[in-house]
Amino acid sequence: MSYFNSRRSTVVARRGAVATSQPLAAQAGLQMLIAGGNAVDAAVATAAALGVLEPMSTGIGGDMFCLIWPAKEKRVVALNGSGRAPAAADAEMMRHKGYQKMPLDGKEVACSVTVPGTVDGWQTALENYGTMTLKEVLKPAIEYARQGFVVSEIIAYAWQDYATRLKARPSGQEFLLNGRAPRYGEIMYLPTLASTLEMISEGGKAAFYQGELAEKTAAFVQAEGGWLTTEDLVAHTSTWDKPISTDYRGVTVWECPPNGQGLAALLALNIAEGFDIRAMEAQSAERYHTLIEAMRLSFADALQYIADPRMQSVPVQALLSKDYAQQRRCFINPEQALQEVNYGEPLPAGDTVYLSVVDGEGNACSFINSLFHGSGLVVPGTGIALQNRGACFSLNSAHPNFLQGRKRPYHTIIPAMATRDGELWLCFGVMGAFQQPQGHLQVISNKVDFDMDTQQALDALRFSIDLDTDTIRLEAGVSEEVITGLEKRHHRVQVIEGYARADFGGGQIIARDPDSGVLYAGSEPRKDGAAVGY
Repeated sequence: MSYFNSRRSTVVARRGAVATSQPLAAQAGLQMLIAGGNAVDAAVATAAALGVLEPMSTGIGGDMFCLIWPAKEKRVVALNGSGRAPAAADAEMMRHKGYQKMPLDGKEVACSVTVPGTVDGWQTALENYGTMTLKEVLKPAIEYARQGFVVSEIIAYAWQDYATRLKARPSGQEFLLNGRAPRYGEIMYLPTLASTLEMISEGGKAAFYQGELAEKTAAFVQAEGGWLTTEDLVAHTSTWDKPISTDYRGVTVWECPPNGQGLAALLALNIAEGFDIRAMEAQSAERYHTLIEAMRLSFADALQYIADPRMQSVPVQALLSKDYAQQRRCFINPEQALQEVNYGEPLPAGDTVYLSVVDGEGNACSFINSLFHGSGLVVPGTGIALQNRGACFSLNSAHPNFLQGRKRPYHTIIPAMATRDGELWLCFGVMGAFQQPQGHLQVISNKVDFDMDTQQALDALRFSIDLDTDTIRLEAGVSEEVITGLEKRHHRVQVIEGYARADFGGGQIIARDPDSGVLYAGSEPRKDGAAVGY
């Protein structure tokens, strides 16, 4: 079987489409489109709803990035809504405590809490490219939180995994049902989160970054041993960035620039472009091996060079040059996996939910919102679950991504777009920490090299490189020929089945035909989600 058995057809529409990992959230976005809103309005409404329906993955205590395609301007714009480390962040203190890397969880996890950028990002996107108010687009999320919602199957599984961290502190009970994770089919209410969202809907971002909520958030993080202050929250701003891109066989693929890891996907595409992927079978050991090696080389560069470009020079242009891709491509042996993957030295050049929205006018928003792995810290009485994005910082003072106050960390969440001949073609993304650039590489190859339709490109079986162990994880259903072929090339292979297949990423794609305006929407079959349109 070369496809995940999704039994889904591509959703076709003309007036608008939304694709994301939870059907009720997709409908929240569709409500905005039907009410006359545009793609950005629908994207924020969907993201807010996901923060209620899938709170272990995303929410107002996390970060966001988005790419926007304003149809009249025919260009891609990038919004970085990620937060920075607190001004008092102290790498030396962490090393003195015995840490070699920043903690993902445990008693010191508060030191990995960075400023939540989501709310500012939502309002910034709406004010610049939306047509609705924050109050209007938050209405569905508030209703779900206040009136309750039924927990879906795969989200229930993920919630169970997150429950251990929530149980560690009394305020975690705000996201538990009778002291445990809610089960599939149970109704969940989040009244404290509803009240907080109502405060934000009335007062905008100022209600989150100033006043009562900010004071509660800072006091709680400090009580847990972290550095976050009210001054850090007040100082936060989102930034508009110039998106980065590369050409892959006539298709321009767009990503947000560093501090996001979209660069890794573009590096891998540049390397893969030098191979005749189309001549390989889509589900062959040869193709798997080629893309895996391209991705391993790209991660080596990404993990070395990606940092906050406002505090550290990042050689983006040099890394994205086709000449550099040719240098890196030469390391790939078609019959042998690289035993050691090192980063290159380019010559100087002149964590999550994902959603995709395209409206009937051709405006598009590729949007991602995340808590990373989730700290398990919930600000008491607010329903604000805090991210642990600071865990991505390095404690090595010689590394570009070294922990410093007011610095943004290496960020895993990456929305994407693709254009052809100056027109929007794909609004897409594949959430899932370090799986995201791997998903982008595979989805673009599926679409460009094998002409798969939107849903097929998501259904196709994927690989996932575990960066900690360099193990190649494959989905159950992949052929024995592929497994054997990779093992013969000395890859360490692990086959994954069941709910754990969600680790292969949560992809959403909306393709647009520029001539007819027809939208072709697909949603990740490994999640609870849906693509909807009208």
